[in-house]
Amino acid sequence: MKGIKVNFFVKTLCLCLCWPLFALAQTSAPASADGKTPVWNELKGEKLEALQLKGDVTRGAEAFQPCQGCHRRGAVGSASGLYPRLAGQHATVLVEQITDIRAGKRVNPTMAPFSDEHVLTTQEIADIAAYLQSLPPKTLPEAKGPGSALERGEKLYAKDCAVCHGNRGEGDAKKFMPLVAGQHYQYLLREMALIRDGKRGNANPDMVKVISAYGNADLEAVADYISRLLAP
Repeated sequence: MKGIKVNFFVKTLCLCLCWPLFALAQTSAPASADGKTPVWNELKGEKLEALQLKGDVTRGAEAFQPCQGCHRRGAVGSASGLYPRLAGQHATVLVEQITDIRAGKRVNPTMAPFSDEHVLTTQEIADIAAYLQSLPPKTLPEAKGPGSALERGEKLYAKDCAVCHGNRGEGDAKKFMPLVAGQHYQYLLREMALIRDGKRGNANPDMVKVISAYGNADLEAVADYISRLLAP
């Protein structure tokens, strides 16, 4: 059965043009006062089940092997930003994103076939997340931004982003805030634009509100600054 699953992965890897798994801002949003507005990142169903499972790093390494076709060995992603760095990301964030894609809450047609329940079990989601978290978050120097508006990017990050992502972009696993330090510039830029434009699906409403007024130059400056932060 395992062989069949791996073969399915290998055959479908050619369909993968982009495999983003992360959210750029993940904090726990409170329920609305009227109790009718859906709670962002509500912990229930398979997401809660996966978070409660103990992930196995060894099993996760095996399950992740087919994923290296897109995310590369060591989960460093591609310098072009087509594929993000997954190495070192908080397991909680990874579980959140995979289960949201699987449930159709995050819009990601290219990832959907790879996260389907017929491809990954809930336990394998937990295993892969544990494995990726255990990897060193290597920063690719060639994946940094142009460095032309770092002062502006630093000011915007300190004002709008640090409160959630941390002063050094380290994130917070317990609050589902991802590690963003040293993430690829082009990936950050693309995902921030999707969040700003309401095309991501599962984006934190607080972040959407914050960057809704950002112009493209603001997004470029912040992404550039973040891409140069050293991952812990």
